Amino acid sequence: MEKKPIVLAVAGKGGVGKTSLAAVMVKLLVEAYPDKKILAIDADPAVGLSTALGVEPELTLDDIRKEAVEAAERGDAGATVEVLGEARYRIFDCMIETGGFSFIAIGRPEAAGCYCKINTYLKEVIASISDNFDYIVIDGEAGIEQINRRVMEKVTHLVLVTDSSKKGCDVIKTIKKVADDLVMYEQIGVVVNRVPSEDVLSYMDLGSIPFLGAIGVDANLTECDLKGKSVLEIVDDTAIVTGMKKALAKLEII
Repeated sequence: MEKKPIVLAVAGKGGVGKTSLAAVMVKLLVEAYPDKKILAIDADPAVGLSTALGVEPELTLDDIRKEAVEAAERGDAGATVEVLGEARYRIFDCMIETGGFSFIAIGRPEAAGCYCKINTYLKEVIASISDNFDYIVIDGEAGIEQINRRVMEKVTHLVLVTDSSKKGCDVIKTIKKVADDLVMYEQIGVVVNRVPSEDVLSYMDLGSIPFLGAIGVDANLTECDLKGKSVLEIVDDTAIVTGMKKALAKLEII
């Protein structure tokens, strides 16, 4: 039987550092599995994963969508069909191959108007290329909307990220509640990021979400960001790297 890809999606409240953790996941997978095909998907409209990984996409999936939308607005049905028909092939124009992994960005938020059929088609295109990879890391947008819209429907591992705030905890509990109905995940867990001290953990209400680990404030990450370096350049003995390595080990990923 053909082995399906391991798909890790990172989700949580905005501002908790999930993009940095997603980038570290990519780093750890590349180092652990140099012979495997790894895909990083920036599904956050804020487009932060590309910066964290040091890649600069010139074309996004939303660019393809916009071409079809513009054709539809002109009433050019033939052009719309042609663009959609080519989407499966043009997706590879969006893909960047670099440093042991491939990268695709979903793109900026949608413009006004509903083009659900086109977006659904493009999501199916993404799913169709997933089987070409062994490991896929998705940096999801903040909150629960992508869970509600079933963008994350076929995720195998859902990694929730929170900081030590009550709001952060409430968001991940809501995400889990929605995901239990809409996502076919195999494993789920939470990483508590930017913990001021481990004493704080005893006051946090994570609900029934399995605990994968806590990561303190990492000055190395701040320095890396200020110097414009990618997360891939962070040394292995830093808090964020060792913390994520333990979390992936608990999920039996590495």
